[in-house]
Amino acid sequence: MPIPDSWLPALVGETTKPYYEQLYRFIGEERRKTKIYPPGEDVFNALRYTPFERVRVVIIGQDPYHDENQAHGLAFSVRPGVATPPSLVNIYKELQEDVQFRIPKHGCLIPWAEQGVLLLNAVLTVRAHQANSHQGKGWENFTDAVLRAVNASDSRVVFLLWGSYAQRKAEWIDIKRHTVLKAPHPSPLSASRGFFGCRHFSKANTALLTAGLQPIDWQLPDFK
Repeated sequence: MPIPDSWLPALVGETTKPYYEQLYRFIGEERRKTKIYPPGEDVFNALRYTPFERVRVVIIGQDPYHDENQAHGLAFSVRPGVATPPSLVNIYKELQEDVQFRIPKHGCLIPWAEQGVLLLNAVLTVRAHQANSHQGKGWENFTDAVLRAVNASDSRVVFLLWGSYAQRKAEWIDIKRHTVLKAPHPSPLSASRGFFGCRHFSKANTALLTAGLQPIDWQLPDFK
């Protein structure tokens, strides 16, 4: 699972640290013993679809979906043909209210990633059917390094931090240089406490336009 080239200058130092070497061995052992999501070639998809120099928006998730065919390396996203998960259903509802989004019949967010929306889970792998099973194994250190690299970038970035976990994960973002928008998580358990009505998608585009950057086209195409 090689780190994509555009991110290597910022992250290559992580690969020689003891935690990363231990993590690499752990993932290898896990894959020999049991089923792990996402597949190895998809683990770094958030970085592959969103090159370092193109990051304009960051959305932080917690860990990958853990059921069959769901996780493909992008936070909140599933492949076409897979039922849209509940949190993403709520994200779509907020988009519809905020930017007149037309809700698609899929949950694939690759078009966002290709525009510069970094869909980063804090933990990048999970055992099948065991949520949070790879927490505390080293991924958090690695994704902290990803966020530090983005924070240090020259361009203004908009961070959408949904829920206390994401907000703690990025609590040190330089708010003088970047835009930070906070709301409850879009999960059905918390969306009604302030995620609905947060208008983060239009606010993100306003921040980008103010910085002289291209806004995100949040509308997703229909896949055949």
